[in-house]
Amino acid sequence: MPPVVPPFLIGLVVAPLAKRLLEPLIRGVLKTSVDVALEVKKAVQEAGENIHDLAAEVAADMVAAQLAAGYGHRSTGGAASNVETADLVEGEAGTSHGCATADAGRA
Repeated sequence: MPPVVPPFLIGLVVAPLAKRLLEPLIRGVLKTSVDVALEVKKAVQEAGENIHDLAAEVAADMVAAQLAAGYGHRSTGGAASNVETADLVEGEAGTSHGCATADAGRA
């Protein structure tokens, strides 16, 4: 019968070898995961900015259409209507995308 090696002795020999081999692999996987997470976060932030810009453009188009149709027209002069246009764009841009934080800030 061949000599029996206790399993804990095998573990004592294999554990340092496994640590040397697996540590760089695990480090690489974690580094890649963090890099991917940062890239996804950046992409989501850029997409959010693009949606915000699009909402502002739509709001500005709606205000321009309303002004062209004669809604909200004041007879005070050109400077007042420019201020009114800026107020309408600002007000509609905040409500057009339905952001709860923008609505909470106004309350």
